[in-house]
Amino acid sequence: MEEVREYRALFAVDIVGSSGRGDVALHQIRQVLSAALHASFTRGGVDWDDCLRHDLGDGMRVVAPAGTPETSLIHPLVHELTARLRGHNLLAGKPTRIRLRMALHAGSVQVGRDGTVSGRPLEVLARLLDAEPVRAALAQDPEATTALLVSEHFHETAVCEGRPGIEPAAFRRVDVREKEFAGSAWLHVPSYGGGPQATGSAPDRTSSAPDRTASDVDAPAGNTKVISKASGHGVIYALGNGTMNIGGKQ
Repeated sequence: MEEVREYRALFAVDIVGSSGRGDVALHQIRQVLSAALHASFTRGGVDWDDCLRHDLGDGMRVVAPAGTPETSLIHPLVHELTARLRGHNLLAGKPTRIRLRMALHAGSVQVGRDGTVSGRPLEVLARLLDAEPVRAALAQDPEATTALLVSEHFHETAVCEGRPGIEPAAFRRVDVREKEFAGSAWLHVPSYGGGPQATGSAPDRTSSAPDRTASDVDAPAGNTKVISKASGHGVIYALGNGTMNIGGKQ
């Protein structure tokens, strides 16, 4: 079978705590994740149908088309995916809420004519996805929806330049020791509003107020409000009395 070696950007996600939820819940969250990935890749300008996808059971590995800008897999893709899943979680019951570990790497892989992909970069991607730093980031902050670990190589090519929507200061260097892989990687926990946020300590939720919108003005006084902004999809806030309000894009 003929194979070609190509440089590809690699992305993988894994649903946290998927086991023990039952087949019905797992089927539902897999559908939600697939739809959110499709929409987020599309928004990032990456053709979902041209991606080579591998189902991981409770996650997915995606090999982007050749020539895909690595920066697009961080912003808007990662932040769009985070915002979409946060919006889903606001309305979902506990069995169908989704939190994700995510990993990004890039390198030269063998691509078969049937769409199979192999090579050392895929092994590195798998180790990053399972690494302790990204697991710990979500365990230490139960309100975080996603946590991302990017390889040293991906950080150099896609993060260091500080392109719009990507802030180098929002990534923290960590050590990774997983099976045969040992090296440095960079951890990023998207903010509660879906954009870049510095990692290393829990965000201060009381020191500064979010920008006010028409939806904020209409919110009844005396209620606790949690805001989640999904790119291009308006503002969603949940009041302490259980009322859910969805405001259109301002």
